[in-house]
Amino acid sequence: MRSSSRAAIAISMAIQNSSLSKLQSCNGIFAIYKKQGPTSADVLNTLKKALLKEAGVANPNPRKRNKQPLKIGHGGTLDSNASGVLVVGIGEGTKMLTTMLAGSKKYRAIGELGKATDTLDVTGNVVEEKSYDHITKEVFEEKLKQFTGEIMQVPPLYSALKKDGKRMSVLLKQGQEVEAKPARPVTVYSLSLQDFSPPYFTIDVECGGGFYVRSLVDDLAKALSSCAHIKELSRTKQGQFTLEEHALKEDRWTLTDISQALQPCPKPSGQQKNAKKTKSKHMPTPSESKGDDGNTND
Repeated sequence: MRSSSRAAIAISMAIQNSSLSKLQSCNGIFAIYKKQGPTSADVLNTLKKALLKEAGVANPNPRKRNKQPLKIGHGGTLDSNASGVLVVGIGEGTKMLTTMLAGSKKYRAIGELGKATDTLDVTGNVVEEKSYDHITKEVFEEKLKQFTGEIMQVPPLYSALKKDGKRMSVLLKQGQEVEAKPARPVTVYSLSLQDFSPPYFTIDVECGGGFYVRSLVDDLAKALSSCAHIKELSRTKQGQFTLEEHALKEDRWTLTDISQALQPCPKPSGQQKNAKKTKSKHMPTPSESKGDDGNTND
């Protein structure tokens, strides 16, 4: 009996080691569906815990970064209130997220005219109310043209952008005063009205990096002599990944499904390797680095 028990344990451990090895051999990027509610970090931890559990890691704690058997990261934050495509890098893919996600992002936003909030979305407190009766569908569509192309945009105060190494949203919740970041250039490739049923409206946006849909809705309403905030926001595309074709729902956060969906990392050329070595020699120390997370968006 003892020998058979030992054999069974040995077989079980071999299977677990095989699963963990298979997981650790994954290198690339893939897309998952982030539902409304949890933060992007919470979603990533849930994914990591599920994969480690499937690989046989006992009591995995995805929040502990030291000595983790799995390297994983995401390519752009979605607000807690937002849903949609969240692109994930695994293994060497974590180093390639910026390169492989070059391109536009698409969002669908539902806004509400007549009420502005401090966070610019439905999670905040109403800070202003204005009439919107004068806004027609035609006027709304005409005003959209002013927000297409290269525009200047001020990021929201409630964001993951940092001041003195701390997120501005955290500082505000602590009661500290925070000044808005300077306006910066952003690109809007396309902007269209999908539905207009006052006070509600639905818009589709295709934009470049560093863009905030919350700021767009706020600026658009001000340009219409009113105010507004976002009620719902969904990212429908990031880079080559779309919501319909690529985003894995939570029931498919398995090693098999992810292995099949994985976009492998391109092998770096000799020139890229040399550039990487040169860059590593000149990396700033933590005290020299500004620490602003400029591509953390809605």
